[in-house]
Amino acid sequence: MRRARRFVRTVVLMGSAVLAGAAAMGVARSDHARQTQAVAAHADWPQGPVTLVVTFPPGGGTDTLARRLADRLHYRYGHAFVVENRSGASGNIGAQAVARARPDGHTLLVANSSYAINPSVFSELGFDPARDLVGVINVAYVPSVIVTRAESPWPDLLSAVDAGRGKVAGQDDVPAYASCGNGTPQHVAAAMLNQSTGSQWLHVPYRGCGPALIDVMAGTVDLAVVTASSALPHIQAGSLRALAVTSPERSALLPDIPSVAELGVTGYALNQWHGLLAPGTTPAPLIERIHAAVNAVLAEPAVQQELIGMGYDLAEGEARDFQHVIREDLDRFAVAARRMGLKVN
Repeated sequence: MRRARRFVRTVVLMGSAVLAGAAAMGVARSDHARQTQAVAAHADWPQGPVTLVVTFPPGGGTDTLARRLADRLHYRYGHAFVVENRSGASGNIGAQAVARARPDGHTLLVANSSYAINPSVFSELGFDPARDLVGVINVAYVPSVIVTRAESPWPDLLSAVDAGRGKVAGQDDVPAYASCGNGTPQHVAAAMLNQSTGSQWLHVPYRGCGPALIDVMAGTVDLAVVTASSALPHIQAGSLRALAVTSPERSALLPDIPSVAELGVTGYALNQWHGLLAPGTTPAPLIERIHAAVNAVLAEPAVQQELIGMGYDLAEGEARDFQHVIREDLDRFAVAARRMGLKVN
C-alpha cells in the first residue's frame, strides 16, 4: 500500500514537472514569436519621410555630416530624409524636440558630444538625457581645431596662449575665442587649455561652428575653436590659419598641424563623436533596424572615402555600444565640468 502511494506521488510530481516544463517552453516560444513579429514589423523602415533634427545651424560639422547622410539614405531607401536645423542652447532645443517626438523612427536626432556635456553645464535641459533619448549609431569622431584669421599676430598656439597669461579675462588685450556654443566640446576644449596653461582667453559663445567661423574670419573675434571638418575649406583657402588640433595626435585631415599635447600640454585630448539618437521609448527592434540601415550606407566605399576626406574618423560598434559611450561621457564630462567650474544659467 505504501509503495502504491509513493508511486502515485512520484507520478504526480513527474507530471507536474512535465507540465511546468511545457509551460516554460510555451512562454519561451511565445516570447520568441513576439520578438520575431516585432523585428518583422520594423523591417520595412523607413515607411515615409524621415526628419533628421540637427542641433546646430547650417555650415558646421554636425550639419555637414547630417546632409551627407540624408543624401545617401534617400538614394538607398527611396524616401525623403529632411535635415531640420533646430539650434540653440548648445543642442538642447533640438534634443528636446526629438525627445518629445513619436517613437516611430521617423524623427531622429543628429547630435555630437555636446549632448553628454550639457547636463553638467546647463541647470535646465527640458528633458532627461539618460531616459528620453537613446543612442542609435555612433557615426564618426572628429577633432576640433584652434584657428585664427590669416592676418593674426599669433603665428602659433603658444604665442596666442602667452598673450592670455597673467591678465584678466575681459581686458582689451586678452585674446577672445569663439566656440560653437556654451557647453560644446569646443568650449570645454578651450577651458581645458586655459586651465592647463594659465591663459585667460575670453569665451564668446556662438550658436554653432558656422557663425563662429564667419566672425573669426571677419576679425570680430581673435580665435575660434571649431570642428576640423567645418574649418577645413577656409584653412585650405587661406582665410584661416590652423594653430593646433585637440585630438591626442595629429589629424589625418591636417597632418601638418600639431596637436595641443604635442606642443607641451601633457595629457590634453578631446575628440568629438557625431551620432544619431531616437526618442527613448523607440522599440529595440526598430533601433536595430535603423542602425543597420545607416551602417549599410556607411559601409559604401564612396561614402567612407568622402567622410574620411572631410576629416571624420568612422566609428564602429552596435547601438548598445554607442549608448555605452554616451553614458560614459555623461559621467566623464560631469567630473570635468565640476573641476573647471563650467556652468550656464
